[in-house]
Amino acid sequence: MVEVLISYKEHKIISFAVKGHSGFAPEGTDICCAGVSAVAQTALLGLINHLRKKPSYQVEKGILHCELPPQLEDKEEQTAQIILSTMEAGLLSMQEAYPGYIKVDIRRC
Repeated sequence: MVEVLISYKEHKIISFAVKGHSGFAPEGTDICCAGVSAVAQTALLGLINHLRKKPSYQVEKGILHCELPPQLEDKEEQTAQIILSTMEAGLLSMQEAYPGYIKVDIRRC
């Protein structure tokens, strides 16, 4: 199962992590893994390309972790939240379409 953790603090997404493989199909042909990976990596690229203060991130086989930098300016914070809330909506939609293969956990601090 692909596990996604989206962390909120004060009603704002501050980080996300993706790990694992869905097991929907053999590695390399798994549309669940490919979909989650595409959505998460696109969100990361959006943050890297549109924020002056870059997020910290780790990308390895089967793992992606991204954390926003603290104290973004208002406009950058708005941009980050638009990117990340869109990612969240896409991942939740995929979880609904492929229950048992994708799990999105949302933690609010």
